[in-house]
Amino acid sequence: MKALSICFLLFCLSGVATAQDLNARVQVVAPKVQTTNKHAFQALETAMKDFLNGRKWSADNILPQERINCNFILNVTTWDGSSNYSGELQVQSSRPVYNSTYTSTLLNVLDKDIDFTYTEGQTIDYTDQNFQSNVASIMAFYAYIIVGMDYDTFSRYGGTPYFTAALNVVTNAQTSSYKGWKAFDGTTNRYWLSENLNNKLYQPLRSLMYDYHRNGLDIMSDNANKGRKVIADLVPSLSQVDRQRVGAMFPLVFFTAKADEFISIFSKADGQQRVAVMNVLNEVDPANGLKYQSQQKN
Repeated sequence: MKALSICFLLFCLSGVATAQDLNARVQVVAPKVQTTNKHAFQALETAMKDFLNGRKWSADNILPQERINCNFILNVTTWDGSSNYSGELQVQSSRPVYNSTYTSTLLNVLDKDIDFTYTEGQTIDYTDQNFQSNVASIMAFYAYIIVGMDYDTFSRYGGTPYFTAALNVVTNAQTSSYKGWKAFDGTTNRYWLSENLNNKLYQPLRSLMYDYHRNGLDIMSDNANKGRKVIADLVPSLSQVDRQRVGAMFPLVFFTAKADEFISIFSKADGQQRVAVMNVLNEVDPANGLKYQSQQKN
């Protein structure tokens, strides 16, 4: 029954609907490609945008004002002048903070394993049942990740069905020869992001994402000190997140999205609270250590 339920969900998610879940802004740039045919990149940009915004990615009816804001920036580094593209893809998403104009970054990843074929004028087709093209699978994967991240911040583990759908994309892509889909392609790729988000080992970090946003950020407009304390109390639990495991990509994604936000939140905290939080962050996120250390001295 569980398998049938998952299949039914994936079937529902794969259908095209007029309602949009994503408010995706897409940009295709090619500063290193010497060509006068810019129309090909514009056509690709339009096809990607139509694909992301024209499909139903979630199981809920999303109001226009509830669409998830996200950015896809494809930097084409090589192009054969026809249908073969290679480059890097920056994917970002955010969610609004209750009763404020502030938006909180949830995802900010740079995918360097981008290779695909696309013919100008082609409609990008996708199905959850099998691998059809790399460009479709890459965008579908990140669409599900974006929706899952958003849902996880509004209900505890609410993103689970969408992380399962992203894992299904990865599974289907195992039949392809493209990079980024397999465990041995590296430790920071689509395979490991999906693996982490579906691994019980990282459920505490997913749970923290809910408390951080729903019980911390979302109440700061009414009571900044209370919201800040909620987040401060969550920070020590980050020491329990396994960052040494091979393929530990989710913690990397978390800190990439949240390092500057932590600093902004606690720059207004009293000295004792700020130093205590920055001490922990400096330990668990050494990649951003210089940022945290600057706050320890202030």
